[in-house]
Amino acid sequence: MKNSGLEGLGVQISMDGRGRWIDNVVIERFWRSLKHDELYLNLHETVGELERGIAKYVEWYNKWRPHSALGRRVTPEMAYTGKLSPLSVPAERAG
Repeated sequence: MKNSGLEGLGVQISMDGRGRWIDNVVIERFWRSLKHDELYLNLHETVGELERGIAKYVEWYNKWRPHSALGRRVTPEMAYTGKLSPLSVPAERAG
């Protein structure tokens, strides 16, 4: 009954079990990374600076972040565009 408003709109509830931690693990990991890699390390004096910092981080996270599952390479989509070699990382995020 608690989800009847969403279900009435045709929204499919994605959780496969009642309150399972695994249902949110990916987004929780992203929030942790955003906080530790961007928010805690940079002083944002205005809301605009904060929004730009988060937008820049999200773009880096999605396109340039080395993945351990790929041998610390960036996503294959970026490597194959010719813009980047598979093992390179922009200097601002290296390390």
